[in-house]
Amino acid sequence: MKLVRVHFTVALFSAVGVLSYAQLAGSKPDPWPAHHAIPSIQDTETPAQRDARMQWWREARFGMFIHWGLYSIPAGTWNGQRIPNVGEWIMNTASIPVADYKALAPKFNPTGFSAHDIVALAKSSGMKYIVITAKHHDGFAMFDSKADPFNIVAATPFHRDPLRELAEECRRQGLKLGFYYSQDQDWTAPGGAAYKTGNHQPPTFHWDKAQDGDFAAYLHTKAIPQLKELLTNYGNFPAVIWFDTPTKEMTPALAGEIVALLNQHPNLIWNNRLGGSYPGDTETPEQYIPPQGFPGRDWESCMTMNDTWGYKAYDTNFKSTETLLRNLIDIASKGGNYLLNIGPDSHGIVPPPEIERLHQMGQWLSVNGEAIYNTQPTLFGGEAGSFSTTEKNNEGKPKFIPAWNWRSTTTANKIYIEIFTWPSGAFHLGRLPRNVTSAYLLADKTHKSLKITRTREGLDVQLPAKALEPIATVLVLNTN
Repeated sequence: MKLVRVHFTVALFSAVGVLSYAQLAGSKPDPWPAHHAIPSIQDTETPAQRDARMQWWREARFGMFIHWGLYSIPAGTWNGQRIPNVGEWIMNTASIPVADYKALAPKFNPTGFSAHDIVALAKSSGMKYIVITAKHHDGFAMFDSKADPFNIVAATPFHRDPLRELAEECRRQGLKLGFYYSQDQDWTAPGGAAYKTGNHQPPTFHWDKAQDGDFAAYLHTKAIPQLKELLTNYGNFPAVIWFDTPTKEMTPALAGEIVALLNQHPNLIWNNRLGGSYPGDTETPEQYIPPQGFPGRDWESCMTMNDTWGYKAYDTNFKSTETLLRNLIDIASKGGNYLLNIGPDSHGIVPPPEIERLHQMGQWLSVNGEAIYNTQPTLFGGEAGSFSTTEKNNEGKPKFIPAWNWRSTTTANKIYIEIFTWPSGAFHLGRLPRNVTSAYLLADKTHKSLKITRTREGLDVQLPAKALEPIATVLVLNTN
């Protein structure tokens, strides 16, 4: 999916073809208003209050996204045909009638699901929070909902609430828990927005008469009641609500009704995909890392390990651990968070290639996490790459060409240099924003001091002949 940035990055999540917020809304939205008819917490809080509310999230840097639902049963195949595009969009892509899709629920019995194991996987991988799909666009609730019977407790033989079990385990193991909720698109509820699109084609509305209905009625009878359940039935969770794909039906007035509910939970963090002109707390670049981050805004890149969010049995195009770790370091160096997805199968089992990569990331973070967690962006900037003077991107703007020699993160008295390409002899820095007092390698348990040579051109740190870490070795510069 190609994301189109319009004021804030709000695009059709895991979409087919090209579909931006502007296309969904029918036209380019007006600039975000400074005030709303129903003010949000972002409209009224002081900078100090916002800093306190966002503190844990800014320190975390690394989280787990979980896309899991009925779509894991077909696993990318319908009526014997492999359906293109992402797994969780199979109902939309294949134009599956509502009744046929709902018939999957009695077949959903994920007895292999273990909340303990998934939270333990996230924790051992160095992740600090989890965001799971409480309800995706297919309208199926992965929690015990009294507002609508199309849910995992009432409609399946499983009869368990995975969100409750995850909440208990997150409390036990010390992670934060957030819920993804598709507030706008709902393909099985009458009135829920149901958009289809193809490449270079405008969206069309609905493919089954059973989807017809009034959007406001859907919002009042299903979406808002279910959000109330999610916000009140799980103790001190959720810490995050992750909205998605706002369409033109989500007017400022209707979005304001949701905001009034969110305001009752003053510590809650929510993203920029609610709609109705509410910017939320976080930018949400999807499947890409912005070249320079989002200065002045909290942001979080959400990405898959392969080519799908929801489980597809035949998608084995997994990114390497090297790529995943470089993504994490690159994002942290630009002041963002990395929300990395897993897609359990219909039994609730996480695919082994995803587990393997997460364990490897966790091993690196167990040694080098100091350079990621609770850090600030680079003090340099040019190390990430540069904009081409000849090549253009899909929007006709200069294409960003990344460089992969090193990145940098900072704290009040340290500069961390995450080195990807090991230099011969010494590491050179040409511009020094702080006074460097000493240097060592983070993976060296003895923290043996490295020789520093200052020249007119900058500073050279003498390095050993070989890197201590195969993917990224962290050089620490103590500063004052």
